[in-house]
Amino acid sequence: MILAIDLGNSNVTFGCLDEETGEIFFEERIHTDFQFTSVEYAVQIKTIMDIRGVKADDITGCILSSSVPPVTRQVRNASEMILKKPTIVVGPGIKTGVDIKIDDPAALGPDLLVGAVAGMNEYGSPLILIDMGTATTISVIDDQKRFMGGMIMPGVKVSVKGLTANAAHLPDIAIEMPGKLINGTTVGAMQSGIIYGHASGIDGMVERIWNDLGYKTAVVATGGFAKTIIPCCKTDIVIDSELLIKGLRILYNKNK
Repeated sequence: MILAIDLGNSNVTFGCLDEETGEIFFEERIHTDFQFTSVEYAVQIKTIMDIRGVKADDITGCILSSSVPPVTRQVRNASEMILKKPTIVVGPGIKTGVDIKIDDPAALGPDLLVGAVAGMNEYGSPLILIDMGTATTISVIDDQKRFMGGMIMPGVKVSVKGLTANAAHLPDIAIEMPGKLINGTTVGAMQSGIIYGHASGIDGMVERIWNDLGYKTAVVATGGFAKTIIPCCKTDIVIDSELLIKGLRILYNKNK
């Protein structure tokens, strides 16, 4: 069994998987706290492992993908405190098997790389991958299995914060489905705009990508807001909330 950790700006997603079969024993999220020490992260991760009935001795290794460099060291140290084993960190020089065709391959975000590895393994190519976290990222893999790049949009929660911070009369809102599309309340109208607006933006981007490529692709979405937004899209999109830890297992086996 391995421990796979994806460190994002909003959440630390981690889980335990069977190293060979990929069976996922559990997946959980904790809040990313820039002030936490390694010990505080270790306590949170170890507590959830205990709740899930997983012992440190059951785990043969760990792999970490981080989009938050200031917190990488704390989370890596936390995993090594728990396991007493070194942690593989996704970054330049790691074996991936992905043909990266962007201007600076070394600058590719680890989360995008992990998603591409898992996406091609699970769904083949061509493929569009949508990761809905603090930012909404869209990655494109063409019919020759090449990672071509993509787009970065403000995430759902970032959009809400930007709106409420710059419009004095608009309140902070819960990101949930409104009662109807055309809404007569301020909160309902904001929820409708955020959710259906984001869904429409994804539909529009997918269509533009297809037109640019000259063919259609499979489309897969992951991330914390996928289950809220994707059902409102008109495009046929698969939701795979476990995509990143699946990709981390693949990378672990390539680099252990």
